[in-house]
Amino acid sequence: MEPTAAQVLLEHGVDGSRHRGRQVTAELLRTSDLILMMEKSQAAAIGRRAPEVSGKVFLLGKWMADTEIPDPYGQPRYAFDHAYQLIDKGVSSWLPYLNKS
Repeated sequence: MEPTAAQVLLEHGVDGSRHRGRQVTAELLRTSDLILMMEKSQAAAIGRRAPEVSGKVFLLGKWMADTEIPDPYGQPRYAFDHAYQLIDKGVSSWLPYLNKS
């Protein structure tokens, strides 16, 4: 994980030390129930890679007027703080629509 991202998470009480990134595969996409993306360009790329999953791909900011969340990688600290706030709001906005069973 990018060190600034890890620091922002820690400051919000989230331990990201066990996070391990992995490449998206067609199999991973097919077996996922919901695929949330930060930017429209990411959703479009997934649609080109695996068109059969297009009905499961949404913006994390869908319930916030389709807000896109810019990738803060390589940006100053304030960009990570801004992205965290948008991600937090995006996740919260999805909770009422997720099956809790």
